[in-house]
Amino acid sequence: MNCRQFNTIPLEEVLQILGHPPTKQNEKEAWFLNPFANENHASFKLDKRNNIWFLHSEGIGGNNTDFMIKYLNASVKEVLEWAEKQIFSSFQPQNSIQKQNSLKQNYQITEIKELQNENLKDYLHQRGLSTKVHPLVKEIHFRIGEKNLYAICFENLSGGWELRNSFYKGSLQKKDISILNFNNESQNQNKIGKRIAVFEGFMDALSFVEMKPFYKGDLLVMNSVSLLNKTKEYLKNYSEFHLFLDNDKAGEHCKNSILESFPEAKDHTEIYALHKDLNDYLKSKKENKNSIEISNSILKTEEEETKQPYQIYKRKR
Repeated sequence: MNCRQFNTIPLEEVLQILGHPPTKQNEKEAWFLNPFANENHASFKLDKRNNIWFLHSEGIGGNNTDFMIKYLNASVKEVLEWAEKQIFSSFQPQNSIQKQNSLKQNYQITEIKELQNENLKDYLHQRGLSTKVHPLVKEIHFRIGEKNLYAICFENLSGGWELRNSFYKGSLQKKDISILNFNNESQNQNKIGKRIAVFEGFMDALSFVEMKPFYKGDLLVMNSVSLLNKTKEYLKNYSEFHLFLDNDKAGEHCKNSILESFPEAKDHTEIYALHKDLNDYLKSKKENKNSIEISNSILKTEEEETKQPYQIYKRKR
């Protein structure tokens, strides 16, 4: 996708993906609360016919590319890389309609089971992950056309699946956040006082479990930066927050947005400041056989850890 193609996508759809609904609209225009800052009155205007925006509170505007450069605080290249990862209903590359129709007709999940495939286990091992994380994932087998495929899968709250193997990164069915609960069974969903750690992808969450097997609390996996608003809404159920987001523009945006809504949240990116994410840090440490550290502030004491010989977790749906 290039800038010209990205700018033809209705900005209204881009805003919807990012979690910003209009406060009012008609056939010609739509008004939104400022996507770049908190405000009580809508000052962001979208001209639907020309697909351009104007932010009255700051006196600036532009096209889709201009919007995402400011939204992500990113370069044009980084904006287009972000756009490539999204699924825009209004953007159909050459032959994509035929391919999508073919996929809908031939796509089929044939089996979901406990992780057994040695190739997938080896893949996790290459990512620095041991058998202790195997219970947190499943093995999925699916068919596209005449091809039989398989991958590691990680479930979200809507019953959709994030997929990974050595050659593929994707998802099946509905996109949503994922929640894992570690020894919090006695705590009510709406009870304030719970601890949560936030990650962009499930490989980072598994890396956290690998490094801190005695952690007590919940893990939230965003699965997509476009689910930032839903993530923040879910975080309202907690009072202790720990952020392990990626060291890139999108991760920085998510981190700053969460910290703006939850100033008491603790950012832990300094642990892996020289790496792109927590999993990259874990792999580097294991390859070099170095010790792995995460702040003890989110752990039980050593005495308490020794009383818990293994971890119990519960996936939320």
